[in-house]
Amino acid sequence: MPKADREERESVHAAERERAEAPEREFVDAAERERGETAERLPKAIATAYRYLNRRERTRAEMREHLHGAGFDHRDVEQAIAALVEDGQLDDACFTRLLIQDKRELEGWGNDRIRQVLLARGIDLDVIEDGLLAADGADGGGEMERALELLRRRFPAPAQDRRERDRAIGVLVRKGYDVDLALDAIAAHARGEEPL
Repeated sequence: MPKADREERESVHAAERERAEAPEREFVDAAERERGETAERLPKAIATAYRYLNRRERTRAEMREHLHGAGFDHRDVEQAIAALVEDGQLDDACFTRLLIQDKRELEGWGNDRIRQVLLARGIDLDVIEDGLLAADGADGGGEMERALELLRRRFPAPAQDRRERDRAIGVLVRKGYDVDLALDAIAAHARGEEPL
């Protein structure tokens, strides 16, 4: 075989090998670019999350929704949330405790309304129930005592007729107290029982 034919054949084989390796090289280049872009996107996602946290406490679900809305992909969002949780900046149990304390003391809310708000914010039901139990133990009184306190503030004199009683029930139910508990609290208020 003449030398020219052999060189031509080798150059054809070399060109074929290059074409065969090209997609693999492009895939490797794309993977390297993706890693580089991810390395750039994650700090941006974390910075966006910190700015969002500066306004007020947030839940994981609220943060997830905000970061997705800001255009970050699922992997970056989950890594940013994990970094915030690890740093102690994002804690659903702490958020739950603070909201329970705030709404009970400032708004006079009952457990049902607090539970609804926390569920709407994406807090897990187990975390909510643990927070409510801990708060009941910490404040020394139960929901009945809080309902009686609210009734005494809003209705210093016990309900004398059905209309006043219905108004009192409405106040307690809107604040998140169970209907049966509201009826018991109104009866205790009428008997003149004091909260413990």
